Amino acid sequence: MLKKTLIGLMAAGAATLALAAPADADQAVVWSLTQQVEPGGQIQAVVFAEWEVGCTPSGPVTSRGFTAPLRWTEGGNWGRHAGYTTAVQQPGKYLAAFPCTDGRTATGSFTVTGTPPISTAKPKPTSPSKAAKPAKPQVTVKPAGAPQTGDGSPS
Repeated sequence: MLKKTLIGLMAAGAATLALAAPADADQAVVWSLTQQVEPGGQIQAVVFAEWEVGCTPSGPVTSRGFTAPLRWTEGGNWGRHAGYTTAVQQPGKYLAAFPCTDGRTATGSFTVTGTPPISTAKPKPTSPSKAAKPAKPQVTVKPAGAPQTGDGSPS
């Protein structure tokens, strides 16, 4: 019993080590992107090329959630690249991506907060032939006297 337990623990440890060390080509780029922004607000992205999981950008960050591509305009220590852009007005969750010089593509997501606008589209007019016909008026019945209407006295 003890032998089986030790073999199981060694196998689990080996599997953990194999999962903890992925190949460099398959390694995701670690970068920072503003996670939530108001409609029309400023979005910032930062990546450090000198970090083990960073990359040197070879193009701007693009997204349908940006009014214009995010250009890398700032540099710094550890191969820092940073830039800013503006979010669109339409609330929702958007994907953003940029290419790296080593062939990887960095991806991330962000949310433009707020409630989507209510549609202001006017309803389509209906043609007279398809319009609902008015209901016939109900005939009113007048009671004949006290016994028919119930005068409130006990029976």
